[in-house]
Formats: sequence, structure tokens, C-alpha cells
Amino acid sequence: MSEAAAFPQPPDTGPEGSLPHSLAQRRIVRFDPGHAVIEYEVLPAICHSGGVAQGGFVAGWIDAAMAHAVMAKYGFERVPISLEIKVSYFAPANPGRVLAEAWIEKAGGRTVFAEGRLTTLDGKILAKASSTISLIDAAKVAAKMI
Repeated sequence: MSEAAAFPQPPDTGPEGSLPHSLAQRRIVRFDPGHAVIEYEVLPAICHSGGVAQGGFVAGWIDAAMAHAVMAKYGFERVPISLEIKVSYFAPANPGRVLAEAWIEKAGGRTVFAEGRLTTLDGKILAKASSTISLIDAAKVAAKMI
């Protein structure tokens, strides 16, 4: 697939119980081949210790942005599956809006190396992540679902 290929952007939010809803996704800001930016809401319900977002949500936001960057490049016929993810936390994510930005650093046949970061709306870096992603045929993934 060429770099210029364009796939339809997924919806900004999802119905109650969906992953975008559970992650408090507000909108997809950018969905370009190999690059994605998603805006999330740090809700008090996902915070601990005086208004600090639980680290799993921070990792999930960046992970989802990396998956979107991959889907924007390769489409939806292959599912991005994280093989490994490393997250470094620099500052707390407090209630309010944040941006998860991700991009493909390098890609091979079925393996993609992606990077991303979580920032405040004014650009303060809260966390950075890198991931090794495997592209799995969507039909194979669907066949294994029970």
C-alpha cells in the first residue's frame, strides 16, 4: 500500500461500553498514514492520589494512538497487535484534556515499530512510549474470537 493511501477515519467516539468510550476518547484530531493524534479526557473517575490519572490509562491512550497511526497507513484488513510496549512517565496527567500523538518509526513486512507521547493541550510532555507491533490478518483474528 502506498504512503498516499487514505483510509476512512474511525468515529471520534464510540457507544457506551466501547473501547473509545471506556478510554474517554473525545475526538480524533489527526488520522494520516503513519501518524495519529487523539484527544482524551482525563476524568476524575480514572484518577488516584489527588487527581493523577492511573498509569494504565496513560499507556492505553498512547497505545491506541499508535494503533491508529498503523491503521491509517495499512487499513483495517490487518489488526495491529502490540507485542511489547514501554512507557516512560514524566509528569502526572491531571483532570482535563490531553493529546496522544503517535507515529510509525519503522515498518517491515509484518512488524511495525511505533512511538508516541502524551501531552497537555499546550504541549507539555507527560509520557512517551515505544512499541513493537505485529500486523495480523483481520480474518484470522475474527476467526479466533469466541
